[in-house]
Amino acid sequence: MFRWGVLSTAKIARDHVIPAILESENGVLAAIASRDEARARALAQRFGAPHAFGSYEALLASDTVDGVYIPLPTSDHVEWAIKAADAGKHVLVEKPLALRASDIQQVIDARDRNDVVISEAFMVFYHPQWMKVRELIATGAIGRLRHVQGAFSYFNRDPGNMRNKPELGGGALLDIGVYPVVTTRIATVTEPLRVRATVERDGDFGTDIYANVTADFGTFDLSFYCSTQMALRQEMVFHGEDGFIQVQAPFNAGDFDHHRIELHDQRRVEARVFRFPGTRQYRLEVEEFARVASGGDGRVFTLEESVCNQKVIDAVFEAGKADGWSKI
Repeated sequence: MFRWGVLSTAKIARDHVIPAILESENGVLAAIASRDEARARALAQRFGAPHAFGSYEALLASDTVDGVYIPLPTSDHVEWAIKAADAGKHVLVEKPLALRASDIQQVIDARDRNDVVISEAFMVFYHPQWMKVRELIATGAIGRLRHVQGAFSYFNRDPGNMRNKPELGGGALLDIGVYPVVTTRIATVTEPLRVRATVERDGDFGTDIYANVTADFGTFDLSFYCSTQMALRQEMVFHGEDGFIQVQAPFNAGDFDHHRIELHDQRRVEARVFRFPGTRQYRLEVEEFARVASGGDGRVFTLEESVCNQKVIDAVFEAGKADGWSKI
């Protein structure tokens, strides 16, 4: 069994990833670390982890852990991913991995010199609905793909939340703008060439709170918006000449809406619905990661793919400062 350690008591760990580890067939929760040892012990007791540490360094030095999950603030991801790799641990690090694409090379170097697995935690990569969307597009179910439309938004003006702190990597694009980009890349197996964008920042926080983006993929366009100060919404639509695919809960399937995609014909008189009941994308993520890290067959989201995704976000920020296209 793959022995997991968790660096931090962050909400996403408590609500999603630790429960997924406990449900998984090939992993166990071995340890939790926090800079506050009492918090680490409390969470370890809650979830039945046998070890708790009052520092991240102590967990990384422990021989009771094979790999770690890192849900720290974005600004800390690169540093601790490298430290974990240098300690000989496999690393699943929460998205976004880095503030800039150029920061990821040092993580790749750490992966290679230590011969460990490091992967950015895009849980959507493991959800079968995205493999179905890719299959439908590839087999011509909607004809020639012309346009992808996406949206991801929620409302959060809590000044204490890291998503509203630019020094910690807060903001809409890094937190949720990555999802329309990565799912389009997954579904189409295509990389964008250039982007243009409008980016609005909060006058108090300084974070980007709204972005309206167009990405040119050569044979089709992706247009999406994301916001941390709009009503809750998420949707992805892949529109072709012969039909379109609508993903009802593209990013938080099961929590936001049912796991389903709809394939509509050209005249919108017929539709096929594909459902994925009971799918737990976080469980699929930790199981696949543990399988690959243990030397088994499988595929995780690679650091090279992380670079490609982050380059798009970097270009959006640049395009938001200019009037026109920004090359990727």
